[in-house]
Amino acid sequence: MRMAKKITFLILIVLLVILLVWLVRREFPSLVNQSPAGNAPPQAHVGPADIYPDPARTPGAVNPDITQENIRRTICNPRWSTRSIRPEASYTNRLKVEQIGEYGYSDSRLRDYEEDHFIPLELGGHPTDPKNLWPEPFETSIADGGAHAKDKVENYLHAEVCAGSLTLEQAQREISEDWYRVYTASVPH
Repeated sequence: MRMAKKITFLILIVLLVILLVWLVRREFPSLVNQSPAGNAPPQAHVGPADIYPDPARTPGAVNPDITQENIRRTICNPRWSTRSIRPEASYTNRLKVEQIGEYGYSDSRLRDYEEDHFIPLELGGHPTDPKNLWPEPFETSIADGGAHAKDKVENYLHAEVCAGSLTLEQAQREISEDWYRVYTASVPH
């Protein structure tokens, strides 16, 4: 009889835990669907894989010298220029050669790629961190998926940040999560 009471008690505990988990998932889905860092989990990209950098090689990196507090003196100041922090071509060309090999691109002609800052300099991207630079193809599997289309997103998000419509962090997240989603949803083209 004593063993039956213990088993019944354990079954009740298990059922209570299951009920509690179900209630939390139902009432607070945002708590359940977050990554350990507290950010929403990544969604599937809108565009094909060849328009995005490899997230393991190029996850993006931000410049600690550009913050929300100083954007009026830096990226939103008409006298400030990305030229002031842009790395030398000798650095980016060497990196482009290395990364074309790492990415395994069949086309190794340098002129077919722009060594691009995944999080752009005008949105506080890190200028020299290889985790923020990648050989972005000019031509991709879709006509509007190359470097020139991403440039339009960069300009759009920069204008939104400087107008106060987005925070710097929001714009950085938008471009790094899915720049093409921003392009198709918000950028006039």
